[in-house]
Amino acid sequence: MEKKKVILAFSGGLDTSFCVPWLREQGYDVVTLFVDTGGVDAAEKKYIETRAHELGAVEHVVADGGPAIWDQVVVPLTWGGAQYQGRYPVLCSDRYVIVEESLKLADARGTRLFAHGCTGMGNDQVRFDQTVRSLGDYEILAPIREIQREHQAVRAFEQQYLEQRGHAVRAKTSKYSINTNVLGVTVSGSEIDEFQAPGEETWVLCTHPTRWPKAPLRASIAFEQGVAVAVDGKKLSGPELLKALNAMFGAYGVGRGVYTGDTTIGLKGRIVFECPGITALMSAHTALEEAILTNHQNGFKPVVAQRWVDLAYKGFFYEPLKYDLEAFLRESQRSVTGTVTLETHGGAVHPVSVTSDHILKARRAVYAQSADWGAVEAEGFIKLFGMSSSLSARINPRRRDAAK
Repeated sequence: MEKKKVILAFSGGLDTSFCVPWLREQGYDVVTLFVDTGGVDAAEKKYIETRAHELGAVEHVVADGGPAIWDQVVVPLTWGGAQYQGRYPVLCSDRYVIVEESLKLADARGTRLFAHGCTGMGNDQVRFDQTVRSLGDYEILAPIREIQREHQAVRAFEQQYLEQRGHAVRAKTSKYSINTNVLGVTVSGSEIDEFQAPGEETWVLCTHPTRWPKAPLRASIAFEQGVAVAVDGKKLSGPELLKALNAMFGAYGVGRGVYTGDTTIGLKGRIVFECPGITALMSAHTALEEAILTNHQNGFKPVVAQRWVDLAYKGFFYEPLKYDLEAFLRESQRSVTGTVTLETHGGAVHPVSVTSDHILKARRAVYAQSADWGAVEAEGFIKLFGMSSSLSARINPRRRDAAK
């Protein structure tokens, strides 16, 4: 009898490595798919391919996810300028592109079976499963969730399982779960999960403070309708631009954090994350946008942006509301064109200059310096602007100690 073919989203890490022989022993032919989302070099891609074949995959496929990551994640994330719970810039969002490419391959290979290496404790299982259900009628196989029914120390069991079958496990992947893409890096596991200080191995994109360059860095980013198009005057594609910013600002330790958040399933999740490029990009875009949008736009847009980030984080990347929110964000960027110069001495980045033809400047008025109105007009404005509060103070007075 011909074996059923399953498409496995494959990274070469401990979890997805375990999935290959486990699925084979369940009677499946495994086609591994590595979606290159911009976080590995040629040597690592070769390792992933070799690893897949060593584990018993009948076919290994590579897909380029960089352009989709830029268009579907980086651009709307930058437009919004919000982060999940004010801290985390949804570096996990490459998962949606991985699933999308996996299902395309499933269609091409004539199967409705899709497998992933997500555990039953985290957010990624929600992102993977919900995306599959949003995009079509497919069957989901989740080997790691299956073994959790019988094994509490899952990662230890996976390592033992692979080693018993003659497959070595990288020392680093046995200690940490490391996810790398063009957006940045997330690291969990070991002492991080135990709320202890992260080890030296958790420094990936960001240089340790002891090795920061002594001279400060200045770099300019040019935007057209809210989309970054050039660095220091050089036009770059989206993925190339983000890669360049990761290298430039990562050398100064920009964008590193330790984040404890409320996961979708209710547990507290703790990770180390590094995103120098995203941090620089969002800092520059916010500085440009603040100077161009109206008071009302700047006041309301964060509401939309926060909702977009929440949906992207929690697995609802294909929810119709997300597209509605993006339509608003896109419209808000019509005039967000200009160039921002960033500066860093290490650790933090600051927008030091903004140039644009669309800055809302009054011809003869500069804040705290000059105005083209008189004292009488200013006094009248203040009187009318505060009238409701002034009337309340007279008609319904409160004792000064009432709040004590």
